[in-house]
Amino acid sequence: MAGSNRAYDATGRRAAAERNRAAVVEACRELVLRDGYRVTTVKAIAQHASVSPELVYKVFGAKKDVLKAVYDVAIAGDHEPVELAARPELRHVLAEADSGEKLAGYARFVLGMHERLGDLVTVLAEPDPDVPEIVATIDAERLVGVGRFVEHLAERGLLAAGVDARQAADACWLLTSPTVFVRLTGGRGWPAERYRSWLE
Repeated sequence: MAGSNRAYDATGRRAAAERNRAAVVEACRELVLRDGYRVTTVKAIAQHASVSPELVYKVFGAKKDVLKAVYDVAIAGDHEPVELAARPELRHVLAEADSGEKLAGYARFVLGMHERLGDLVTVLAEPDPDVPEIVATIDAERLVGVGRFVEHLAERGLLAAGVDARQAADACWLLTSPTVFVRLTGGRGWPAERYRSWLE
């Protein structure tokens, strides 16, 4: 019986920790979108999430790490610790046999991520000392992700003859940038569907 109680308590603690983590991420998103990253403090995030500042530091580290978590959740669409490549939407794209449908599916996948990011792209352009480090990490992660997709295309003989896979990955990395999406949809007024079609 005692062992059973300990197992139950551990499950409860994990669930509480996950709830607190999600609350902190959501609080940070709300505050940075409302007030900006520079103005938002760890104390304000903690208060908004109904947790202590100490918990925020213990779970995430610095404020920049909380913002990175906000970005990650927005990209994924949920708080589950599952990498993008293992998620059903991308797995379906990779499993698609038709090359046209594969590229169409990947374009839809990228559009979905950008739509979930929303105004976070503006936050990531703020003139704050933390932001370049966050953006550099995000850009490096994006390059890994698109690089895997291009490798997948190359393995299936879907790259044009003479195309260098590394340069193709760089081009894909640029074309799928959140900044490009914002410039086209916000700056040039493109509907999301036009962006998706262009990217495809």
